[in-house]
Amino acid sequence: MSVSIPYNFGGLPDEFLSYEHSKIAVLPVPFDETSSWIKGSDRGPKAIIEASMNMELYDLETNSEVYKSGIFTSSEIISNSSEDMIKCVYGRVREFIGDGKFVVTLGGEHMISLPAIKAHHENYNDLSILHLDAHSDMRDSYLGNRYSHACVMARVKELTDDIISIGVRSLDSSESDNIIKGNVFFAEDIYNSKEWIGEAVEKLKKNVYITLDLDVFDPSVLPSTGTPEPGGLDWYTVIKLLKEVCKNRNLIGFDVVELCPTESKASDFLAAKLIYKLLSYKFCL
Repeated sequence: MSVSIPYNFGGLPDEFLSYEHSKIAVLPVPFDETSSWIKGSDRGPKAIIEASMNMELYDLETNSEVYKSGIFTSSEIISNSSEDMIKCVYGRVREFIGDGKFVVTLGGEHMISLPAIKAHHENYNDLSILHLDAHSDMRDSYLGNRYSHACVMARVKELTDDIISIGVRSLDSSESDNIIKGNVFFAEDIYNSKEWIGEAVEKLKKNVYITLDLDVFDPSVLPSTGTPEPGGLDWYTVIKLLKEVCKNRNLIGFDVVELCPTESKASDFLAAKLIYKLLSYKFCL
């Protein structure tokens, strides 16, 4: 007789997934209208949730089971335009924050981060955005669209210039004037530095929102993304940074974007495990 695992982040039983009793809300946004090369990030949230249903829920490093804090998995936000998606995500995230939830938004292409960041920015003072990405995403417009996934951080910069970018290794010449000098930790510099994590954390304000494009990882670690770039970060480098952020600052929310699932499930599982690891750092350190 086969046993069916409930469809929710972590595959949790009923007592750990109700909205009323959960500290954490996971919001899937399967939106992929502006991706310019490899399509498929609209299938990312479902792939992450399905992979998470096969995780061990005990985190060895923190000696914890963060799922016992309660993880509510929201219904998906389905949109056919960037404008509608931004409006709907913004409204849902604001609602969750108002109800005291810690919000994890799952993409989808990177533009889904804009409304989530906007909602958090309006609710928290003394806030920095920690941006992990292979690209700066600081184009003012791409292919005639100011709401392209390649422009997300340019739109975020219109809300706040308190952005620290990590792992960047590709940008267009037009972005050079938009990036915030001194706040970008390029991948090649990270590779040759032992002090960079402390330097990056020092630049962050008290409250931190993390937007994490999975192409920050090297393609040898995570190949299933829309715009893979060589020379990226590895698992332990990324989680070391995330741990230091959670130890020294107040993480208020995060998103994980740009998974393009393939037949191999390894990238899906990495994304799910990364989310669970970051939640463990937030609630169990």
